[in-house]
Amino acid sequence: MGTPVVNQRRIIGLTGGIATGKSTVSDYLTQRYGLPVLDADVYARAAVAKESKILRVIRDRYGSQILLSDGNLNRPRLGQIIFNDATEKTWIEQQIHPFVRTQFKTVAATFLPDQTLAYAIPLLFEANLTHLVTEIWVVTCGATQQKERLMARNQLSAIEAQSRIDAQMSLEEKCKRANYVIDNSASKEKSFAEVDNILRLSVP
Repeated sequence: MGTPVVNQRRIIGLTGGIATGKSTVSDYLTQRYGLPVLDADVYARAAVAKESKILRVIRDRYGSQILLSDGNLNRPRLGQIIFNDATEKTWIEQQIHPFVRTQFKTVAATFLPDQTLAYAIPLLFEANLTHLVTEIWVVTCGATQQKERLMARNQLSAIEAQSRIDAQMSLEEKCKRANYVIDNSASKEKSFAEVDNILRLSVP
């Protein structure tokens, strides 16, 4: 007898560069196709919620100035630290990523085994999380457009925005590693049409 075939859940790994439009694509997958999107950013925020164990560890390392007056994490302050010090960035990721991985596993288990899922993971490659997904979609746009979007969204200077972009793997390299690339440099409608086409072509 041959080896039995084990059905594997289809899990789309949705990633890209910072401010390239991953949320636009993930929202469309949910609204147009009813596809559950599990978001690493949501889990990362939960990891450092007020009075959480991980937030206490972060406070012990950086002092009370890393907290806002209400006890929540001072995200701009933390960003200044980790995007200017690779060692500190790695340390923060070591605190948060295990929690995020556990959340993906826990939440995915609540769906039926044949339910296709999308995992929105900005650091899919950088955090070595590609083993969690069965295919990889990269959302990209032009370099100047990416920086301008990030500056507008996060109220950053050009230098600050570039520092955050440089902290991630290049878009060029991410695109090389992708199964599918979505160009989000034009209209939303064009990006959505690319998503529609990918889903038509990739139905198992």
